[in-house]
Amino acid sequence: MRRPDQQTTTSAAPGSPAAAKTPRPLGAPAPAGPAPLGADLTTEAVLAPYLRERAADFLRSLRLHHEHSAPSEAGGQDAEAAARALRHAARRISGSLHTFRDALDPLWADQLRTELAWLSGLLAREHAYAARLTRLIEALHQLSGASLPAARGSRSAGPGATSDAQGRAVLGVGAARAAALLERRLTLARTRAHSAALQALGSSRFHAVADAVALLASDVPLVPGTPGRAPEALLEPAERAEQRLLAAVAALPPDAAAEPYNEAQDGPWHQTRLLLRLHRYAHEVVLGTADPALAGSGHALDLHRDAVEAASAASAAARTPRIAPATAYALGVLHADQRHEVEAARAVFRETWPYAAAVATP
Repeated sequence: MRRPDQQTTTSAAPGSPAAAKTPRPLGAPAPAGPAPLGADLTTEAVLAPYLRERAADFLRSLRLHHEHSAPSEAGGQDAEAAARALRHAARRISGSLHTFRDALDPLWADQLRTELAWLSGLLAREHAYAARLTRLIEALHQLSGASLPAARGSRSAGPGATSDAQGRAVLGVGAARAAALLERRLTLARTRAHSAALQALGSSRFHAVADAVALLASDVPLVPGTPGRAPEALLEPAERAEQRLLAAVAALPPDAAAEPYNEAQDGPWHQTRLLLRLHRYAHEVVLGTADPALAGSGHALDLHRDAVEAASAASAAARTPRIAPATAYALGVLHADQRHEVEAARAVFRETWPYAAAVATP
């Protein structure tokens, strides 16, 4: 776990962009600089206040969500912002309970973490369906208004040009139908997710979660005794979270093996995204702020997740029974476009990941 003001060394080529931004890998000799984190890094002084603040964020977001749940447009926007803040607070509490479980009452931590994961996942679905629909419709507009890849740079009027023109015509016809099909499917999914979220927010299960978070805002059940208060109770779990992230990145398929249509490779990337989130939350607990060196990498992994899910939605829509061939063709082009966006996001991750050597390892 590095302090934000620590010096860094590099493992990349001298003069390269990566060499200027690569932090010191774990296990390397510590550079001369600030003194180590002091004895005030205890669960009582650091972890407990962090959890209490996140619990307060959760309760404040919940109150705002109730206040702005009116059906008006302005109220809907405010409710969406409140739900997003509610998800963020729930994820931070859940991630911290996971990483620092040994410093807390384990039974309590496991139960609350499970319930918060259920809640944040449920609340995220409505937003995810809306964002996915917007992404796919915009992609269809761009694809139907542009030349197909095979037609780019072609100036001849031979059979190839005729075939390209026919392909563009089919895509133009199919794109409108594909957009309508996607809108029906994803709007229905979003409506169901909205109803499920409203039902969950009124359930006894949710009220039990809210009560537990309200208690957390005033009382954090730390493990009693010296081990729970020692700096190692925070530093060691945070280091383990960082090491798991580094190992996951090192295990990603190398750039030379990139295959845009190999969905089997999506899983390790999703796991890396989750581990980066846990590392970010652990960094917030120990050092008071997210690791700025990983902001670009985290954004790239979010884009990767969005593109994977959009491609899956296009593929699922293409399997709709009895759709017109032009619609199926447009959805196939859309799926290919989103799979290439998957590979583009992976490339951005490799460019922005500060441990360049770890990504390059086959």
